[in-house]
Amino acid sequence: MSKIVINQRIRLSLMIVMLGITSVTHAVADAQEAAPIFGNITIKRQFSPDPLTVRGMSGGSVSGKNVAGRSKTPTGPCTGFVDETPGHTLKLTSAFESLKLIVDSPQDTTMIVKGPGGTWCNDDFEGKNPGIVGEWLPGNYEIWVGSYEKGKYFPYTLQITEVK
Repeated sequence: MSKIVINQRIRLSLMIVMLGITSVTHAVADAQEAAPIFGNITIKRQFSPDPLTVRGMSGGSVSGKNVAGRSKTPTGPCTGFVDETPGHTLKLTSAFESLKLIVDSPQDTTMIVKGPGGTWCNDDFEGKNPGIVGEWLPGNYEIWVGSYEKGKYFPYTLQITEVK
């Protein structure tokens, strides 16, 4: 058999497996009403449900320092590795006196947020989970969740809450 035919069979087999996994994943997600993955979020004050939860995969090949444009911000260091594009976009239609973003992951992760007024980074806000809390201006925010090793990806949930 030629290499082309073998490669085509391998690709076809992988596509069939991926379709099966995708079908099972969608069925489980529909049954459990799981939080969206890499969702774009739009909220205003007194949003519901609170906390609002979205899921994602941390990590990438770009240095957090490069994405943030600095090595440290007032909220913490800009460490780890992220994708070139943010995992989430958060649109705030009103100002928030207190809003908290916190990542929950089984691995040590980092976070970068870019939006009106600047860039914020964090690591180890609660244990090994990054988070940022404070006053937030209305506008669009880009959110990256990073891993410490280049090219390593880990699942996480991002919780957004007004609860102090």
